[in-house]
Amino acid sequence: MSIFEQWKKQADKANQQNKYDEYWESYFKKEKKNYEYILVNHNEIISGKLSEVAGKFDMDSVTMTGFLDGINTSLVNAIELSELTEDSEVELEIDFEKLYYNMLNAKADWLYNLTEWEGILSKERRSEITKEYNRTKIAVRSKVGRNDPCPCGSGRKYKKCCGSN
Repeated sequence: MSIFEQWKKQADKANQQNKYDEYWESYFKKEKKNYEYILVNHNEIISGKLSEVAGKFDMDSVTMTGFLDGINTSLVNAIELSELTEDSEVELEIDFEKLYYNMLNAKADWLYNLTEWEGILSKERRSEITKEYNRTKIAVRSKVGRNDPCPCGSGRKYKKCCGSN
């Protein structure tokens, strides 16, 4: 069984609600601590064997694989998680703008509100990324209503313009 499969099994194993809550609360504390380190040391590209990187973050390899699963889409070079072993070389070169966007998408306010972001992305840039994210969540109606402005650009209502045909 691969380490990634072990991670998924471990995450699913906590099937009783209190065990589930306890497990994820513990994981999210570790995750937050990892991101605090990564943001403070944003110029460092963390690399090494999976077991070494996990030890650096005070995690076992299985839990570290779960962390990598969460950050993988924010890496410059994504990691093939299903092929990870204890001796696999991993490199965490992070695209921080993408990471911030992905944290917004995950609704991880405990991560995108970390004060350590101030040393990486300006408040203005974080605000721009938030606006970009919010724009992707706006519902766009494709059907033109009778009383809507005509899409041809005439300025008249649709029912009095192209909709009258």
